[in-house]
Parts: sequence; structure tokens; C-alpha cells
Amino acid sequence: MSETTPQVRDEADAQRWVAEIDGEVAGYAEYTRDGSTVTFTHTVVDDAFEGRGVGSALARTALDATRDEGSTKVVAQCSFIRGWIDKHPDYQDLLA
Repeated sequence: MSETTPQVRDEADAQRWVAEIDGEVAGYAEYTRDGSTVTFTHTVVDDAFEGRGVGSALARTALDATRDEGSTKVVAQCSFIRGWIDKHPDYQDLLA
């Protein structure tokens, strides 16, 4: 049976969030950290996984984890993350 929900994990050493479907890397969101600020720099979704919620899963999971840290703020240099936050106003409070 195929797993259709992206499984997202933080690869902190590589400074990226990774989404997998059926054990294959479907996409990732790169970031850097500077004190209490996380800057999302680039998001990629493999063409084979387009339209399957990979980007949204990456954004939601990464931003929820950032929120859970407490006082950490987000800089959305990445146009995808910026656009996702714009479409989800309940995440605006995370912006630095």
C-alpha cells in the first residue's frame, strides 16, 4: 500500500526540513539559524510529487516546530514559504 501523506522531519545538521513519500525524498525546505531567528532560504518539491501537498506539509511542519520553540522568529526569504504564510494568516505572528 502506498503512503500518500508526506512524512516530514528536520535534518538539523543539513539545515533543512525533508518530506518523504513512500521512503523517497519528495521535497525539502532549507533554512539557516541565527540566534532566535530561522531564515527559510529555499524550498524544492520534486516534479514527481507535485500536487500532493508536499510543500504545504513542509511549511506547516517547519513553522509549527518554530512556533513550539517559543520566541523564535521567521524570515521568509524563500518565495514559497512567504506565499504560504501569506495564505495562512495565523502564521503571520512568526515573521520577524
